[in-house]
Amino acid sequence: MDENEIVVGGVHDYTTEERYVPPKEQAVLDHLKWFMGLKLGFMMHFSPGCQLGTYESWALCDEDAAWSQAEIDWTDTETFKKQYWNANRTFNPVKFRPDRIADLAKECGFRYLLFTTKHHDGFCMYDSHATDYKITDPSCPFSDSPYADITKCLFDEFRSRGMAISAYFSKPDWHSDAYWHRAFGEAPTRNLNYSVEEHPELWEEFVRYVHTQIEELGTRYGRIDCLWLDGGWVRPDNLGQDIRLGEIVGKLRGGPQPHLIVCDRTVGGEFENIVTPEQQIPEKPLFIPWETCTTVGENFGFRYDDHFKSGRELVHLLIDVVSRGGNLALNLSPQPDGKLPAGGVRSLKEMGRWLRIHGDAIYGTEPAAPYEYWKVRYTRKGEKTYAFFLYEDEVRIPGRIHLETEKDFSKVTLMRTGEEVKFTRQGRNVVLDTSGISDAGAFYADCFVIC
Repeated sequence: MDENEIVVGGVHDYTTEERYVPPKEQAVLDHLKWFMGLKLGFMMHFSPGCQLGTYESWALCDEDAAWSQAEIDWTDTETFKKQYWNANRTFNPVKFRPDRIADLAKECGFRYLLFTTKHHDGFCMYDSHATDYKITDPSCPFSDSPYADITKCLFDEFRSRGMAISAYFSKPDWHSDAYWHRAFGEAPTRNLNYSVEEHPELWEEFVRYVHTQIEELGTRYGRIDCLWLDGGWVRPDNLGQDIRLGEIVGKLRGGPQPHLIVCDRTVGGEFENIVTPEQQIPEKPLFIPWETCTTVGENFGFRYDDHFKSGRELVHLLIDVVSRGGNLALNLSPQPDGKLPAGGVRSLKEMGRWLRIHGDAIYGTEPAAPYEYWKVRYTRKGEKTYAFFLYEDEVRIPGRIHLETEKDFSKVTLMRTGEEVKFTRQGRNVVLDTSGISDAGAFYADCFVIC
């Protein structure tokens, strides 16, 4: 992996295990350990741009035109950009109900929310006092709604159901005149369009702007468990784009958020407390805090023609991530009217049905050797080891299931039914006699408890 290549086709690389730097503060370390036990997060990209069905805000960036603007064939690019920038003037998701979204997340087994408070386009889905380009401004029709401050409403509803909060925030801001400044013409890349060395006062204005907005989230929106920072190209060693992150993080950790986890994606160092593989799973377990962010459909932003993973695919994805030591942030974006797409909801509910039976083998677990063997994945918690057997398109329980383990044990139990399973063992090789187990009630994966 080329660690200098931050984003390719909108997909971010991730920092390798060897480069990980743990946080210094004990309160952060303790909170990080707790957070990594949550295992399943509900991720949402949502902004006025969803009305256009694009790759989030990426189509505004000509550097990424080859993939992000490929489907803009009904108008010229400059006209499209104007329409995108003005999409807030028609954004009115009248069917948005944060309580129903939080209820769904709880039902489906999610333990935390990861919400895009601001993407690269700079539009704030919260009531920022630093800009008028926000959901609560009168220029946006939804500003009259009782749910107008979408971030606050979601945070409050998820917290009230016992779920944690991870706040996505984009460090670059393509709407800010202190980042893409109109005096310097079009921005040729996703980076700022002027020299920090030649215009230090302009960069300082942008730093103050970013600090103000992060402080707003950290002081006016309740307890934040994780500050999830996107836009890894905003970093000191790239064109001098130093936002002095340590200053604002120190202010929050020294005040209202002493436990605050920071996820400065792809940058490395003391503020990338969680590593974030995107649309991928590491090939082997990582023994650092990590979280795969991926999608229920094919895209992070809403697409009119999206195709959704099945419940079986989501369960297998979750098991693969957790058995390798990570959390899964699973993204489903609302439609322009504020409702979640029915196809994606159906798959989430199927996953939730499986989790209601097998959640103990997922939440609060760690990877267990040998981690992966044939169709079997392993986790552990305390004295228990959990072995998941992944079923293919149809549930057909084989008469025998082969496992590997060096653990001493005396009993194997099928989690789905509670019945004890006969086994034979020779060294580390274990054969489960599953000939008497019924297929009835089995779906996606079975879990065998070894203790």
